[in-house]
Amino acid sequence: MERLGTIVVLIAALLLVNPAAAPAKQKSLCEISYPSDSRIQWSCRKLTWSDTPQRLFGAYWHDVLRFNRMDRRHFVGGRSIKVPRNLAQVKNFNPMPLTYAPGAREPKLILVDQTEMFLGAYQYGKLLFSSPIALGVQGMMVPNGTFRVDAADRSHQSNEYRVEEIGRPYPMHYALRFWVDKSKDEEPSYWIHGRDLPGYPASHGCIGLYDEEMQYDYYRKYDRKVNKKHYHELTKPFLEDAKALYQWAIDPRTDPGGFHKVKNGPLVVIMGRPPRPDAWPQLKPPLPPGEGWGEGIATGTMTPAGGTLTRPPGTLSRRERELKTKRPRPEGARPFLRRWQGSQRQ
Repeated sequence: MERLGTIVVLIAALLLVNPAAAPAKQKSLCEISYPSDSRIQWSCRKLTWSDTPQRLFGAYWHDVLRFNRMDRRHFVGGRSIKVPRNLAQVKNFNPMPLTYAPGAREPKLILVDQTEMFLGAYQYGKLLFSSPIALGVQGMMVPNGTFRVDAADRSHQSNEYRVEEIGRPYPMHYALRFWVDKSKDEEPSYWIHGRDLPGYPASHGCIGLYDEEMQYDYYRKYDRKVNKKHYHELTKPFLEDAKALYQWAIDPRTDPGGFHKVKNGPLVVIMGRPPRPDAWPQLKPPLPPGEGWGEGIATGTMTPAGGTLTRPPGTLSRRERELKTKRPRPEGARPFLRRWQGSQRQ
């Protein structure tokens, strides 16, 4: 009887465990701030289950997804996203610099800006195309530095992680390996590959790009079962930035399709630190038209990790103070870039 009572107490204790202790999905992408946000006025919109990017934004649906660093699979009811006031302002959205002087002598260079959660592909220092990315979560981030692609695998899959929902090894298609951490006993490898893009850091350290072809293959049945009447099937043309980067980086004449070593692969430069919503104590309040964030931004309180914090009336956030100083755009940077062939508009 005493043992039974102990078991009951243990079960009760488990039920009372704070769910915030476990990693939580980021419900509002409006809480994530990027340097390039200061150039575009936007409002925060909470999606309904009937919303789709094409239905809301028409010809600009891909641009708005790029602006939010997210894919269509994560465009679901209950999530809040940033909606530009003027959709034309995010046409071919690109926060990466058009030129990168340190790469002027490199035939192929991949620049990863973790602060912007964007990647750029450069040829002799000139930007060819760019893509939003997913990054490692806190504690699993790839270190800043200079690396080089030394292996590739068109249909790679994880040897360590599985997709719990479907019981298959985690897909890492169109994978480019750029670092093996030999300081650790397990010697983990870090890759650039196709994966989900939820709009916030979510990986175990690798860098992810759009791969809706993989999502359609792996998650279609599961998503239809879970979302039921709210399910929106992915339609062509798929977003395939991972495939486009792979085909640019790897010579098809020497690509066997499976895992293989690469000699003198593209240089990979990692810079910046990923955005951390839990580091910001409050949301940004609405500003008058023509100033910064515009209408529709939530006010009052939010709940970061650690409790509820409230903005004192009349105070400005760090971002708002920066906006009022009208910081100059970094040299060579532009917000837009002509879309590259790998991502066509539907």
